[in-house]
Amino acid sequence: MKNIIARAVFLAFSAAVCGAVSDDAGAQNAKAAKGAAYPDKPVRLLIASAAGGGTDIIARMLGNKLTAIWGQQVVADNRPGGGGVISTDILTKAAPDGHTLLLQSVGISYGSALYKNLPFDVKRDVAAVTLVASQPFVLAVHPSVPAKSVAELIRYARSRPGEVRFGSGGVSGASHLGSELFRTVAGLDMVHVPYKGTGPGMTALLGGEIHMLIVGVATVLPHAKSGKVRALGVTGAKRAPAMPDLPTVAEGGLPGYEFDVWYGLFAPAKTPRAILARINADANRVLQDPETRQRFAGAGVEAAGGSMDEFTKYLHAEINKWAKVIREAGIRAD
Repeated sequence: MKNIIARAVFLAFSAAVCGAVSDDAGAQNAKAAKGAAYPDKPVRLLIASAAGGGTDIIARMLGNKLTAIWGQQVVADNRPGGGGVISTDILTKAAPDGHTLLLQSVGISYGSALYKNLPFDVKRDVAAVTLVASQPFVLAVHPSVPAKSVAELIRYARSRPGEVRFGSGGVSGASHLGSELFRTVAGLDMVHVPYKGTGPGMTALLGGEIHMLIVGVATVLPHAKSGKVRALGVTGAKRAPAMPDLPTVAEGGLPGYEFDVWYGLFAPAKTPRAILARINADANRVLQDPETRQRFAGAGVEAAGGSMDEFTKYLHAEINKWAKVIREAGIRAD
């Protein structure tokens, strides 16, 4: 009798264990299936700029292609303001199910250093999904500046501490921070003159109100060709296809300087890995498409791509870099 009872207990225990294992496997399979079935409803794509801006154009190109792949509408939702703080805050508060994404520029990497008491931490609350594109900027000077290279500009500025004026499209904008990085790496004493946009900044450079400006290739190119400004170097790690003979700033005399204006795709941090992997794979598929690459090039940007881990490592390095630059320059946006 005791043997019969013991056997019954053993069988009951075995059934319970098998059932638990089965339930756990079922949960894992359901989770994987959820990633495979993603998306199962329209996807909201937050855009950290107003309609018509560079970030907006890139986001809509990407969103249209993902709509075709997913069979679900990718709905553009422009949420400009605060250098991307508003849109990033919305993202971090959204359900982490992959149905709310964000297209943001390099600005996401320096917001925490510019603003006090942000309601989020980018490293903790944001998942870096895909590096989408990059845009080369150019360091240009007014023809009255007797410098034909970056090295000569540095020597010129060092001989005139506090006299050389550099413009920007506004405090804490890309052109401002790219210039502060240049000033910091070169160890220069220069004066910042902010304008309400890079357009007015270029007008100021053309008129000789300022000596130097860092701005996008598309803005500089026609004036450089006409001789109204002198382009000295591309700010990124490599030369710009539109200006292949122009060296990088590092090549021209400032080793260690690199300023890339980039755009990335982000999701809430707790989004399941399977869903993030699906978004990354499909975004990379879009970015390798020849038509997409051609359209990006027409907008003055270069399609990127890559793994989530690569982009996460790059984002964290950018956050650390800009925190140092902003601290040393004493820049605050609030």
